[in-house]
Amino acid sequence: MHSNQLLLEEPIRMASILEPSKGSFFPAMTKIVGTLGPRSRSVEVISACLKAGMSVARFDFSWGDAEYHQETLENLKIAIKGTKKLCAVMLDTVGPELQVVNRSETAITLKADDNVILTPDQGQEASSQVLPINFAGLAKAVKKGDTIFVGQYLFTGSETTSVWLEVNDVQGDDIVCVVKNSATLAGSLFTLHASQVPIDLPTLSDKDKKAREFLSKLGDLSQTQIFAKIETVEGLTHFDEILQEADGIILSRGNLGIDLPPEKVFLFQKSAVYQCNMAGKPAVVTRVVDSMTDNLRPTRAEATDVANAVLDGCDAILLGAETLRGLYPVETISTVGKICAEAEKVFNQDEYFKRTVKFVGEPMTHLESIASSAVRAALKVKASVIICFTSSGRAARLIAKYRPTMPVLSVVIPRLKTNQLKWSFSGAFEARQSLIVRGLFPLLADPRHPAESTNATNESVLKVALDHGKASGIVKSHDRVVVCQKVGDASVVKIIELED
Repeated sequence: MHSNQLLLEEPIRMASILEPSKGSFFPAMTKIVGTLGPRSRSVEVISACLKAGMSVARFDFSWGDAEYHQETLENLKIAIKGTKKLCAVMLDTVGPELQVVNRSETAITLKADDNVILTPDQGQEASSQVLPINFAGLAKAVKKGDTIFVGQYLFTGSETTSVWLEVNDVQGDDIVCVVKNSATLAGSLFTLHASQVPIDLPTLSDKDKKAREFLSKLGDLSQTQIFAKIETVEGLTHFDEILQEADGIILSRGNLGIDLPPEKVFLFQKSAVYQCNMAGKPAVVTRVVDSMTDNLRPTRAEATDVANAVLDGCDAILLGAETLRGLYPVETISTVGKICAEAEKVFNQDEYFKRTVKFVGEPMTHLESIASSAVRAALKVKASVIICFTSSGRAARLIAKYRPTMPVLSVVIPRLKTNQLKWSFSGAFEARQSLIVRGLFPLLADPRHPAESTNATNESVLKVALDHGKASGIVKSHDRVVVCQKVGDASVVKIIELED
C-alpha cells in the first residue's frame, strides 16, 4: 500500500476548486459498470446511461430468468446502435448464494432481542418467528455466537431493510437466532450471509450452468473473460492464487464489509487494487454510492470514497442497486463519472509510473518495454493521446497498465480466422473487453487492414483513429500524438505532430 497517490501543486488555490470543470467526450478515464434492471432496462434509459458514461452493462443473474435478461440485452443492443456508444456485457453468476424464502411475499417485521428460527423446511411459511432457508447444511456450519446477516439487495446490518442475527443455539437442522436490530423484510427472496463461516456449496450452481448455455449462444466462450468476485475471508486468504487465474478482480465490499472488521476494509481495498495494478489486471470496486439508490446526491463520505478508489488505482466503479432499482440511474452514472474525472486530475501518475517500472524489474519483456516506453514518450512530449494498433488488445492493456494521463485509443485490427466450416473476423470481443480498463478507449478498424504491415505505417488506419480523436475533442491541430504499432516483426513507437 502506498500513500503518494495524490498530486497537488503548491501553493494550493482553494478558490480554484470552485472553477467549473471542462466538459469532455470521455466523462472519465475510470470506467463505470451499470447494473441493468427494472429501473434501467428500457431502450430510453439504457441510451441515457450510455451517454452519461456507462461502458459496461452488468446482468445480475441472482434474480430474474434468462428470458428476462435476454430481453434487456436486446434493448441494450438497440441502445448501442442508436447512441453509437460501445458497451461491454458483464454477466454476474449466482454462485453459492444462501437465501431466505418468503413465498407469500408478506412483509416480515423482526424486533430486536426477539428469537427467530432459520429452518431448511421450505414448506413452512416465513414469519417473524420462522425464516425458511434454501440450504440444509447451514446448521452444521455455524455455532453459537456466529453472526448472520439477512437483507434483500443492499445489507449493512444497521439499516431498517436488513437484519443482523446472532446464533444462540443449533437444534438439528434448525438454527435459533437472536435478532440484534429491528427491521422489516419485504419481498420473496432475501440474501443470507454467515460472517466468516465456510459454506460447503459448489462454486457453480445449476443456474450458473444454464447461464453458460445462454452465453454459448451469443459467441465463442473461449474469448469470454472471467472476473473473480472477492466477497469473503476465503477469497482474501487465497487472493494471490485467484489473481493469477482471473482476468480481473471485483472487490465486493458489501459482503467484505460484513466478513471483515470495518477498520480493515480500506486496507484490503488498497492492497488488492495495488496487486491488480501491478499484475496489469482490471480492479473493480463496488458499493460506493449506496444512498443514491433513493437520493439524487451522494453523501460527502460516498463522494470521497469514489475519489479515493480512483486514487487507489481502480479501473472501474460498479454500480449495483443504484442503477438496478434506484430512482436515479442516469444521474448516478453522471455524478460518479464527474467525481472520477476530478480525482484523476490529482492522481500522481509520475509516482505510479516509477513504482510500476520498479515492480516489473529488469529485464523487461519485449511488450512491457514497448508499452512503458510509449507512456514515457507521451508524458515527455505532453501528447494528447496514445494510439495503439493491436489485434489481441494485449499491447493496449499493457500501455494502460502504466496509467498515462492521456487517453489510449486502442485500434483493434480484426484478424480473419476459420473453424474449417466458415470464415469470421475476430476483434469485436477484444474491443469490448477494453471497456473495463482505465484509460483505454477501443476503436474497431477496417478488417481490410492487417495487424502487421510491411509498410512503414498503417496510414489509412491511423487517419481513421486521428479523425475519431478530433471528433471526440481530444486531438486538435499542432497536438503531439504517440503511436505504438507493429511493423513486420518489429514494434515501433513514434511521435507525430499534427498539422492544421
